[in-house]
Amino acid sequence: MDPYFRLHVFCCTNERPENHPRGSCAAKGSVKLRNYLKVRAKELGLGDVRINSAGCLDRCEHGPVMVIYPEGVWYTYTSVEDIEAILSEHIQHGRPVERLRIQALGIQAP
Repeated sequence: MDPYFRLHVFCCTNERPENHPRGSCAAKGSVKLRNYLKVRAKELGLGDVRINSAGCLDRCEHGPVMVIYPEGVWYTYTSVEDIEAILSEHIQHGRPVERLRIQALGIQAP
């Protein structure tokens, strides 16, 4: 049986108080960037890709973060340019964007 979605993208949009020691992805712009990702995926006709908000993914210090399944590839991103790179390289062509991968940066995924 084929999966309903080819890829599932979970973008942390967790929000914490401004003075929280770990910070939060929402405070670092994750909601705006997730919304941009959703719009662009729709514009590109990527109906087989599901973009979801997620609660805390426990990588707050490196946020915003996202994870793409089924591969389990973790990314940190900070700009529209990063989102475009993930869309073009990974989501459309199956090639992880090494410069944005959490593991490639020496950060261990949960």
